[in-house]
Amino acid sequence: MPEPIHAVSPLATDIPAGLDVDSIVATVRESGVSAPADEEAGLSSAVARAEDHGIDLSIVIVPNEPRHDSQLRDLATAVGAREGGTVLVLSPGQVGTFSDSISRVTLEAGQDRTYTGNHIVAADNFVNTLVEDQTPWGLFTGGLVVVVAVVATLTAVVKARRFRARATAPESANLDSSEN
Repeated sequence: MPEPIHAVSPLATDIPAGLDVDSIVATVRESGVSAPADEEAGLSSAVARAEDHGIDLSIVIVPNEPRHDSQLRDLATAVGAREGGTVLVLSPGQVGTFSDSISRVTLEAGQDRTYTGNHIVAADNFVNTLVEDQTPWGLFTGGLVVVVAVVATLTAVVKARRFRARATAPESANLDSSEN
């Protein structure tokens, strides 16, 4: 009988203690925001502004600091896996994100602008990063590849011409000396 195949599974997600992901997802599904009542209006405007730019954003506020900031990313991933789109999770001093459409580089740039101590300002800063013109890294990379290819081709052509010139130079020198 063949040996069973054992799959390696990733480590389980680590959601901050005391949070109910099902409840958070239900709240986010209704309004796009899971936050204390006094912050909902400001956060909802950030969600609406993101939506105006074609970004499906959900914002989750965690009232206490988690043990590790990765727990906020795990929570964002858990919410995003069920709801899709982009998820911003804020605690008093940490942030976690997930997106099925925005690059990790852009998300992390947005995260860098969220450390304000004010969830509404943090969410607005995050949305600002998502909606502003992004550096076209693909275009830069493609351009760099083209430049390198052109330089390599020109170098090869110059070397080939030099090689041919050196190979024919002794022959013409010998022909010149034999005619005398």
